[in-house]
Amino acid sequence: MTEIDAGAPSFPAGGLDALPPSAMARKAEDVGVAKATMAAPKVFALAVLAGAFIALGALFATTVTAGTSDLAFGVTRLLAGLTFSLGLILVVVAGAELFTGNNLVVMAWAGRRVSTTRLLAGWLLVYVGNFAGAIATAALVYLARQYEFGGGAVGEQALAIGVAKTSLGFGQAVVLGTLCNALVCLAVWLTYSARTVADKILAVVPPIAAFVAAGFEHSVANMYFIPFALFVKSDVDGGAVDTSGLTWEAFLLDNLLPVTLGNLIGGTVMVGAVYWFVYLRDAARP
Repeated sequence: MTEIDAGAPSFPAGGLDALPPSAMARKAEDVGVAKATMAAPKVFALAVLAGAFIALGALFATTVTAGTSDLAFGVTRLLAGLTFSLGLILVVVAGAELFTGNNLVVMAWAGRRVSTTRLLAGWLLVYVGNFAGAIATAALVYLARQYEFGGGAVGEQALAIGVAKTSLGFGQAVVLGTLCNALVCLAVWLTYSARTVADKILAVVPPIAAFVAAGFEHSVANMYFIPFALFVKSDVDGGAVDTSGLTWEAFLLDNLLPVTLGNLIGGTVMVGAVYWFVYLRDAARP
């Protein structure tokens, strides 16, 4: 071995080229099996982390867009999307279990490598953990009185976000949730092609920025956005914003329920099922 060879970095046999879609599909199926067979305590802990990570992205977006009324609507939404991307970057790179991203486990289920019971139980456990992590983060941020920053602009923005989300119609929330998780799962799907951390980050940002900029609805993000708005409701002057419809009942029934249903459709049908059909339906089983 030469001196140059001895000092050369060791790369995977496949090189540094991104995985092609067919290999991504096989990887997604293997990842689904690993997620479905992971020990429940570990899954729950990672799910709590994911809820907190998404909440941090939501906190970042709320803070950055506070007091931006002079900016064009699209510019403000783009800023929100770019900053919110932090949440999924932390989930993918640091490691956590996110309900919306885990909708891709349906690919392993479709290949009969994961049972229906394991699939549904895993989704439920992760969903509960995400809720715990997100709402706990909302409570901590409230206790820190971060909503008072910017002369109260952060609190006003949080309140406006919560009111807007609980004012959606049921059907509208389902469709917005569907479109959202199609993009979220595409972001996760793209990371399966990545070879480096930088690849993963670059794969995540555009789809996530797009769904936030477009105003689509993400169930786990709303587990932070709306409870935080409810926490600050009595402490922040909403001005012309009507907060009468901002209630826990509206959060759970008028937003979280339909958005979750939409997220399931977008992730499992529009992404997971389609890519399984294209790349794995006729593949030989090991």
